[in-house]
Amino acid sequence: MRIARFSIDGNVAFGAIEGEKQDELVLDIIKGIPFADFELSGTKVPVGKVRLLPPVLPNKVVAFGRNYADHAKELGNEVPEVPFAFFKPATSVIGPGDEIQYPSFSAEVHHEAELAVVIGRMCREVPRERVKDVIFGYTCANDITARDVQKREKQWARAKGFDTSCPLGPWVETDLDAGDLTIQLTVNGGQRQLGRTSEMIHSVEDLIVNISEAMTLLPGDVILTGTPAGVGPLNVGDEVAVTIEGIGTLTNKVVKRG
Repeated sequence: MRIARFSIDGNVAFGAIEGEKQDELVLDIIKGIPFADFELSGTKVPVGKVRLLPPVLPNKVVAFGRNYADHAKELGNEVPEVPFAFFKPATSVIGPGDEIQYPSFSAEVHHEAELAVVIGRMCREVPRERVKDVIFGYTCANDITARDVQKREKQWARAKGFDTSCPLGPWVETDLDAGDLTIQLTVNGGQRQLGRTSEMIHSVEDLIVNISEAMTLLPGDVILTGTPAGVGPLNVGDEVAVTIEGIGTLTNKVVKRG
């Protein structure tokens, strides 16, 4: 099932997406929230008549770096022996179609296409055999990074946590095997990144076991699983799109920060 969060006439709701062709998609509005038992209302609205929002509003976004060997190599980094985590604040999250604001303190902003895991229930110290039980679903993400700031500052908080640096969407796919999916990213229609989730050094299970040893994960929290090789610069005016097999396409435009 594909679950979207959207606004219409000033109201925000969740809905289950029905249909395959983009111009024929409709939302069946959900009664309640999707992280608990819910029912479909039967009230349907065309996707074209709503504004899609970030599919979740996470309490925290836990991101894992250097989780694809070729990406670590392209930036001259060693492959980490254990998962390497950092955080992006909730204020960095935007949705499909929202604008990525080029930060005033950077002159080198990069794209990073990533598979995002959405947590479905409160959990801590999750054993490997229970990881699938705590996953709500998967969505597309773009770990926008001020690369020059990342290089010169020991902490990555500003480089990866600035406002609009975490596009998510367009919806959450709840029925998916994430073990071997194609991830690609285009800028203005030209392909920049192409990889497969099977190339991850540490699997989704590894990452959730690792981070849940340290902290409680809450429904709606997001885990970013790393990016394949091919990261590169974005400029004001660029349109960047992340497409993940079995999920869909997340598209955003880069604008000058006002």
